[in-house]
Amino acid sequence: MAETGPVGLFRVAGDLERPWAMTFLPDGRMLVTERPGRLRIITPDGDVSDPVAGTPTVYAQGQGGLLDVALDPDFASNQYVYLSYARPGPDGSAATAVGRGRMVDDSIEGFEALFTQEPYITGPNHFGSRIAFGPDGMLYLTMGERFQFDPAQDPSNHLGALVRLNRDGSIPSDNPFVGDASVQDAIWSYGHRNVESAAFDPATGYLWIAEMGPLGGDELNRIERGANYGWPTVSWGINYDGTDTPDPTTRPDFADATKWWSPVISPSGMAFYVGSVFPDWTGSAFIGSLSRQGVVRLEIDGGVVTHEEILPLDSRIREVEAGPDGYLYVLTDKNDGSLLRMAPFAGE
Repeated sequence: MAETGPVGLFRVAGDLERPWAMTFLPDGRMLVTERPGRLRIITPDGDVSDPVAGTPTVYAQGQGGLLDVALDPDFASNQYVYLSYARPGPDGSAATAVGRGRMVDDSIEGFEALFTQEPYITGPNHFGSRIAFGPDGMLYLTMGERFQFDPAQDPSNHLGALVRLNRDGSIPSDNPFVGDASVQDAIWSYGHRNVESAAFDPATGYLWIAEMGPLGGDELNRIERGANYGWPTVSWGINYDGTDTPDPTTRPDFADATKWWSPVISPSGMAFYVGSVFPDWTGSAFIGSLSRQGVVRLEIDGGVVTHEEILPLDSRIREVEAGPDGYLYVLTDKNDGSLLRMAPFAGE
């Protein structure tokens, strides 16, 4: 397919402090998280609310803070809003967690933590933390390995794991490792590094993630039940000290990436587009790119990437979402970040 032409970019709202994630309410307003610990409501006209009451206390250091936000698939009847965040632990430690509360009169009521990564770790890096609800109705949460490397290969902890939960935080009885005393029951896949992009393809039901590699080796992975994705034993990148890491092809017992990037794209945020405003993009996956300062568009057919292009937006993009109006929306990763709407370029 030919490359996409120019894309118009329109500022919906600004003055957001390190915005990290967004989701759309049924009435067209948006919930947007700010990493320091605030949740905002933004109207389609760009009005930004005061911080929403009732959100959890967060570890707002480094890459930690208030992270993803998602609505329960049955939000219309139960009003549940899910938040993932860096949860403070003892002695300055933190862990990735997810919880929920009900949205009542534009506040969060009764928020409770549902799942917390084990163990708590001291340090500011690799919280991961995207929420995705599957066609099975389950909650999937990505997590980083907290910059600890080897524990990502030890499924007796949750570092570098993707977990599958019932929506109340309990463990589904059909998770792949339930009954294995050496593996955490919540784990769906493991051997990940730092996953800040996750979305289900509505056409196939497959869960796709994009994870950050070290020096090179960012990966696009189609998630399989119980699979081990190899970090840090193998990687398409190299270590920060310049030493080599064996390529995934040397270990066929690990699940290999569908696609990888060197130089990296630094993926954060992911959405599949099913709208009509951009008819040529229907079915495409969009991944926010921090280091390439734009959005990566992928066409995927039969589990294979058949087309790729980078849409330059001249800003580090932390999140991308498809709106109910058919447009694409992105968040810029800045201290004074913005919510932007992508639209076809009208020209003159």
